[in-house]
Amino acid sequence: MKTSPLDRVLAIARQQRIIRPRDVEAIGVPREYLLRLMRQGVIRRTGRGVYEVSDAKPTEHHSLAVVAKEIPKGVVCLLSALRFHELTTQQPSEVWLGVHIRSRSPRMSTTKHRLVRYSEKTLKAGVEVHPLEGVPVRIFTAAKTVADCFKYRNKIGLDVAIEALKDALKRKKATVDEIERYARICRVSRVMRPYFEAVA
Repeated sequence: MKTSPLDRVLAIARQQRIIRPRDVEAIGVPREYLLRLMRQGVIRRTGRGVYEVSDAKPTEHHSLAVVAKEIPKGVVCLLSALRFHELTTQQPSEVWLGVHIRSRSPRMSTTKHRLVRYSEKTLKAGVEVHPLEGVPVRIFTAAKTVADCFKYRNKIGLDVAIEALKDALKRKKATVDEIERYARICRVSRVMRPYFEAVA
């Protein structure tokens, strides 16, 4: 039995959790059906061009999923990545997102975020994809995040970077070798050397 366009939109919304009009158009359904479901109260708009099922229960990583939907080429980094890897108890008030040094700033985002510019090499290194609320979210590994914390210590504070290094090793989220490899890529090996010796 052929399903109606409304049913197809609702099915993809339940599957992906967070959708945009282009997701609906990708399955051959006009975006108008998304608006019809919103008027019926079945789907709610959480921001400009971002929708989710009204009865969806957001997780603690909801903001990461929304930002990844809006800025798919970005990579969750620094304080937000530390939080994801449970290497800090702080809850950042904004999503920290790595983007290419020459990329344009997004025109609009519904979630408060802070962009950090990366070179091609450092943006591609140490990226994992985690499915959060049905959205593939790109996040730097724990080891890469620790190296980044030292590279961007002026933005987040040296004390945060040192704590991240200690916690990553203590909780076995990363090894010294893994962190050193990313430290070389990020060109902070010399900066980090005394701290490696201190925690060894």
